[in-house]
Amino acid sequence: MLNDSRPAVHSSPTHWAALAGRCEPLASARDHARTVLAGVVPCVDDAVLVVSELVGNAVRHTTAGPDCLTIEIDGDQIVVAVHDPEPDDGCVQLPATAADPLAESGRGLWLVQTLARRWYVETTAVGKAVVAVLPRGKAAVSRAAGS
Repeated sequence: MLNDSRPAVHSSPTHWAALAGRCEPLASARDHARTVLAGVVPCVDDAVLVVSELVGNAVRHTTAGPDCLTIEIDGDQIVVAVHDPEPDDGCVQLPATAADPLAESGRGLWLVQTLARRWYVETTAVGKAVVAVLPRGKAAVSRAAGS
């Protein structure tokens, strides 16, 4: 009888969507997030908003645009990552002061910070990923609603 004493490894499923070369990467990313997270999180709209902001930033602030979106459902959290082929040059950071609430841009990472438990940038083999870790439970709903 074979006795393998290593603990079983349970990995969370990662849902992947290609965004490179798409005419409408924002729409594709939103649709993918909504499909993957429907019935999984109480407030899908919070997660879709975070995905939208991260993809929008990659569209606006990188030359090549976003490469792909990954969504991992891991216990009590959802991990979303938007990958692009450009290196992490330290420019992806929260502005020192909050954007004007009436401004048409400049609030994206503030929204991500408000809705996510944490967010960060990580270097990948082909560029970088901007990652946001969202609560899976009702905490996101109350924070997004301002209650």
